Amino acid sequence: MERAFFYLRLMLSKAQIKTLNQLKMAKYRRQQDRFIAEGSINVLDFVKGPLRVEKIYASAEWLSGHAPELAGTDCETVTSKEMLKISSLKNPSEVLAVIQKPEYTLPDITAIDRYVLALDDIKDPGNLGTIIRTADWFGINDIVCSSNTVDAFNPKVVQASMGSLARVRVHYTDLASYFERKPSGMDIFGAVLDGEDIRQMAKPGKGILLIGSEAHGISPSLYPFIDQRIRIPAAETSGAESLNAAVAASLVCYAFLKNE
Repeated sequence: MERAFFYLRLMLSKAQIKTLNQLKMAKYRRQQDRFIAEGSINVLDFVKGPLRVEKIYASAEWLSGHAPELAGTDCETVTSKEMLKISSLKNPSEVLAVIQKPEYTLPDITAIDRYVLALDDIKDPGNLGTIIRTADWFGINDIVCSSNTVDAFNPKVVQASMGSLARVRVHYTDLASYFERKPSGMDIFGAVLDGEDIRQMAKPGKGILLIGSEAHGISPSLYPFIDQRIRIPAAETSGAESLNAAVAASLVCYAFLKNE
């Protein structure tokens, strides 16, 4: 028997609309410890994952079509016009979810036994979302970001991650302070333009894969912590100065984890 809320139609109040729109801004996400996710794949991945989905706003058709997966989840039917008022997308989907922000413990750098991604000042939300999705694809569970990296719960990041944010833990810290505690038996691999060809170097099975910002690469202050500089080789005929940060992260992950 379908749950009654699929047939309960309540108008969104002005207070609800205001609160949902506030979650598009980092200030209010921090204050409320919540964020929004949109799109069927995104929302269903969060429903199936470990994070707490506080509420789902969706069309009656979407709720009806996913009734078995939504058992126990607080849902409210909204019209397409109401979705336009709360969505962060130019072309809203049928569903938006409010999710509690997780609290993760920063990975102990002295005990890392697999690969961890480190991101230095990634600013573009689409890049970060794609990197999160890449990490999920290659089985990387943790991404450690510099304090100035874009917020992982920015709606554009959540959208670009396509549900992977439900499985990948994203942390923020001062990278220099974090790297200072690195033990001698664990390497930091920094992606730079003058490093060793990534295709030819030995892969130890664990370590930190460091990717720099889109505009400036890895910060000079982090260079002393790099144990091995790595390079993604370009074709001899290439005229490109550099790779997009998300593309670089994908190629580095492939090179290090393709045989994992």
